[in-house]
Amino acid sequence: MKKVEMSKGYRKKSIKRQLEAYSFLLPNLILFILCSIYPVIWTLKYVFYQYGGIGTAAPKWVGLNNLIRVFHDEVYWLSVRNTFVYGFGKVLIIIPLAFFLALLLSRQTRWNGMAQSMVFLPTIMSSAVMGLVFYLLFNAYNGEINQYLMNLHIIDAPINWLGKKHAMKTLVITAIWGGVGNYMVYFIAGLQQVAKDALESARIDGAGAVKTLWYVTIPMMGPILKIILMLSITSAFNDITNVMVLTEGGPNNATMVMALYGYKYFFPISASESVISQYGYGAAVSVISAVIAGLVTVLYLRASKKLDDIY
Repeated sequence: MKKVEMSKGYRKKSIKRQLEAYSFLLPNLILFILCSIYPVIWTLKYVFYQYGGIGTAAPKWVGLNNLIRVFHDEVYWLSVRNTFVYGFGKVLIIIPLAFFLALLLSRQTRWNGMAQSMVFLPTIMSSAVMGLVFYLLFNAYNGEINQYLMNLHIIDAPINWLGKKHAMKTLVITAIWGGVGNYMVYFIAGLQQVAKDALESARIDGAGAVKTLWYVTIPMMGPILKIILMLSITSAFNDITNVMVLTEGGPNNATMVMALYGYKYFFPISASESVISQYGYGAAVSVISAVIAGLVTVLYLRASKKLDDIY
């Protein structure tokens, strides 16, 4: 009888502990469902409807029409191309630059700490404010960049940095300035995890600084490098604030990206946009964009398996 009573008492305590644990998880679970799961379900639902939002006509079932419209939308596929140009342009520059800064500033000294803080500072700045600052800097008429270049006699006339020819370059420069500090911190953390014994063995064997970096340091940073590349690729697909503030996707859709193209059908980004939103078509654009981003992610994960190996 005592054993039965002890068993029942143990079960009650176990259930009580489980309920306590789940009660702590419940607020996060509710927020996750409301802020993540429900919006996804809502978006998938309205892919098959024509709907202009609250205050407009009731949702009208249109089947696959929205998806078919996406595949025939030339502006959307231009935005896909622009997204890849923007993303690869950003990644190809920001990753080597962040790694170089990490090598330069990885030692724990007072001056390196100050330099790290200065490089990291743009990361904590509001993206909207950063976009506005760069808009003022690169303004074609009275921007500081043109003024400096003309004072140094590098150019004779102002350059339209936000025009069709240079707008994408300006966006990439803005993204690099705002994000390089974040990746630098990741690289510094990775460099601190490199085994000191391996570096010392390489020096004893006569390997120079370049060979040690290439054959020891970088291979041992494979796992953290995989994460950094993953973060940089996904952020490139979701980065719309800079584009919205600097160019609004213009001129003539030259800098329109996938995320912003879908966003504008929910929330018109300028007075020239249609007053009535197109939630159904915006949902279809968002779903196709998510599929493209997912495919890129899967391909990257398959291609980066070797980075998991630590030599």
